[in-house]
Amino acid sequence: MINSIGIKKSPKDTKVVVAMSGGVDSSVVAGLMKEQGYNVTGITLKLYDDSKTSISGRQCCAGRDIIDAKRVSETLNIDHKILYYQKKFKTEVIDSFINSYVAGETPIPCVQCNQTVKFRDLFKFSKELRADALITGHYVLRHENNGTGAMYRAEDKERDQSYFLFNTTQSQLDYLRFPLGLINKSETRNIANKLNLNVATKPDSQDICFVPNGNYASVIEKYRPQSFKKGNIFSVKGEKLGTHDGIINYTIGQRKGIKISNPDPLYVVDIRARDNSIVVGTQDFLNIKKLFLRDINLLADTNNFKKNVLIKVRSTGKLLNAKVLIKNKSAEVDILQDEKGISPGQACVIYSKDSIGERVLGGGWIEKTENKNYPHN
Repeated sequence: MINSIGIKKSPKDTKVVVAMSGGVDSSVVAGLMKEQGYNVTGITLKLYDDSKTSISGRQCCAGRDIIDAKRVSETLNIDHKILYYQKKFKTEVIDSFINSYVAGETPIPCVQCNQTVKFRDLFKFSKELRADALITGHYVLRHENNGTGAMYRAEDKERDQSYFLFNTTQSQLDYLRFPLGLINKSETRNIANKLNLNVATKPDSQDICFVPNGNYASVIEKYRPQSFKKGNIFSVKGEKLGTHDGIINYTIGQRKGIKISNPDPLYVVDIRARDNSIVVGTQDFLNIKKLFLRDINLLADTNNFKKNVLIKVRSTGKLLNAKVLIKNKSAEVDILQDEKGISPGQACVIYSKDSIGERVLGGGWIEKTENKNYPHN
């Protein structure tokens, strides 16, 4: 027999590890697996020392959430373990986040977290436990053909998290399962209520877990105070317009905080770490026509990239028509429709549409952009 997660075993003989963050999504996944008769072990990662960080409210992998995950495990009567990955998280996620901002980029630490401590290290630990699959509460679809997994956007497009999972390796995807890919968030909360889980009404995490109230500059100031160097603000024509208090305070497309008067609103067009300066211009100078990607991760054969594809350049962005040329571990992307304010350091995730849905072909990190009106970016 093939069970509900595609393994040729009865559920009771199938050992699964559920990544439990303490939120409603992962808690419901653990509940569904238990309800279906699987041998479930819940694992929660402690990723930072929240007692040393002024973090309040809705974050994951901190003290309150570990307690919530433990309570859910007790309610469901499943084994629960805590893995202490603070050092790994500091080195591979927080330090990487800071380095990216200091370099004038706009990073996405959630992708780094999934790529390292969550999927790489938790994947390894799950294998050591001899689990048959690693289950998560991500809203993403996985379809399997002859044992090989393919990733698709979730049924609930408002919740789809495929953008954050583009760096999943094929071996990880073959091992992972995503039970929430076919349902919407309201249904998830209904299931949590039916299972009498204490997290049924718990708010979703909103901010980056180690960034209090969305104030990323405070994190950089704490770990790298020397990064706040004054520098020059230039126009797109090279004219000096003013000064700034540190490039880490700016992202591409930003309008607020420039503090320079102009008949038309000014936006950050370029961040130049090499001379600690920023370039500002009107909105027309934010139009991007080409992207250069590094560290490409492929989840499909390169033949899939020979026709026009769809790309996503920000987690909340729309799908854009594009052409992609893969060159070993890098890629050139020609955007076939208008898009503004794309920043180096962000991810570009590549999709194709087929009879099932929008499949994730892969993606990479944006190293450089080519601007339609400002060629020096």
